[in-house]
Amino acid sequence: MRVVLDTNVWVSGLLVPHGKSGLIVDAWRQGHMSVVVSQYIFQEIERVLLYPKISKRLKWDIEKIKHYINLLALLTEEVDVNGCPVVVQKDLDDSPILATLIVAQADWLVTGDAVLLELQEEYPIISVSDFFQKMSFQTQ
Repeated sequence: MRVVLDTNVWVSGLLVPHGKSGLIVDAWRQGHMSVVVSQYIFQEIERVLLYPKISKRLKWDIEKIKHYINLLALLTEEVDVNGCPVVVQKDLDDSPILATLIVAQADWLVTGDAVLLELQEEYPIISVSDFFQKMSFQTQ
């Protein structure tokens, strides 16, 4: 199974490793799915991790954040979303995330973003909770 994890899933997974997002990321690390990303997602993860409130909570400096992004780049499949004409009118910043799903032809886009979740009838977009339940990840 190939999935796109939205930035909010990556960040939540780091902040709450035993929460649903954290367990989804852990399932990926264990090889239960392949994750597809785009350069935009890498940039957004880095930008969010640099927020003072988040970097302080994680106790990560710029070097640790860059190292994390580099590891993700090595362990995920990256697609180029340039030229994908999709536009999310309610939040233009979500357009590259949706484009990642489309270009990758992934099975799911897993997100906690309400705007993207509104597009579930048109695209294979699923909430963190529903994906967690669907995949029946268990905390053991």
